[in-house]
Amino acid sequence: MAKILTKEAVVPNIHAMVVQAPAIAAQVQPGQFVIVRADEDGERIPLSVADWNAAAGTITLIFMEVGGTTGKLAALKAGDNLPTVVGPLGIPTEIGEFGTVMCIGGCYGIGSIYPIARALKQKGNKVIMVMEARSSFLLYWEDRFKKLVDSLIIITRDGTKGYRGHVSRVPEIMKSLGRPVHRIIVNGCTFLLKRASDMSRPYEMKTIVSLNPIMIDGTGMCGVCRVTVGTETRFACVHGPDFDGHLVDWEELLQRRKTYIVEEEIAVTASRCEEHQAAIRESRP
Repeated sequence: MAKILTKEAVVPNIHAMVVQAPAIAAQVQPGQFVIVRADEDGERIPLSVADWNAAAGTITLIFMEVGGTTGKLAALKAGDNLPTVVGPLGIPTEIGEFGTVMCIGGCYGIGSIYPIARALKQKGNKVIMVMEARSSFLLYWEDRFKKLVDSLIIITRDGTKGYRGHVSRVPEIMKSLGRPVHRIIVNGCTFLLKRASDMSRPYEMKTIVSLNPIMIDGTGMCGVCRVTVGTETRFACVHGPDFDGHLVDWEELLQRRKTYIVEEEIAVTASRCEEHQAAIRESRP
C-alpha cells in the first residue's frame, strides 16, 4: 500500500498526486516511470514520475483522466491508499552536456518532462521549454518552469496564449532564438510525439520521445508494450521509454494503442454507472 498525501486537479482532466513511496523516491531518475493500480481488482498502468523528494520519501505523479482506471485514480483523495506502486522502471533519460536542448511537453507531458529539464539545466545546458496545449486554461506549472529554464515558450492551438497552432510552429521559433538547438526531447500524447518527430526530421535534429504504449507488467515479461524502432522490435518498458523519434514506426504504434478501445469504452461506461448508482444510494433516506 502507498498512501496518497495530496491529490488535486491542476487543470481540467489533469491531476497531480503526491504519494508516499520512499524506496522509489530514493532511486528514481529523470524519465523513469512507475506502475500503479487504483484498486485491488484494477489494471496496471504506467505513469511517469514528474517530481520526487528523497528526504520526504515522496513522488509526484501527473496523469490525465481519460479512461476507466485514470477515472478511478481521479476519484481518490488524500489519505486513500494505492494497492500497487512499483518502480522506478525504464531506462532514465540520457542527460549529457548537449549545448541547447528544447524540451516539448503537452498535457501530462508538461509534468513528466519537468525533472528532465531540471537535470539538463543542472548539467549546464541551455534549456528551452515549449509548452503545448489546446487552450491557455490547460497550461500548468508555468511558474516552476520560469524559475528553471532559460526560455519558456507557449503554443496554444486556439491562440489564447503564446503562438497559435501546434508543434509545426517550432522551426520558426528556433529561428528566432538566435542559437542552434542541439537536441529535442518530447513528452506527451502519441500524437504530439509523432508530430514533433515529423517536424524535426527534415532538419536531422536528434529528437528523443518518451513512448506510452499499452503496458502491463513493466518488466519486459508480457511483451504488450512492443514497438518497432528502426529494424528492431523493442519493449518500451525495459528498452525505453525513450527512443529516437525518427526511427519509431508511428503507424504501428497508433494502431496498437487502439487495440482495447471498445473494452475501455465499456469500462468507462460501467464505472460511471457505478458512480451514479452510489450517488442514488447516498441520497436515499
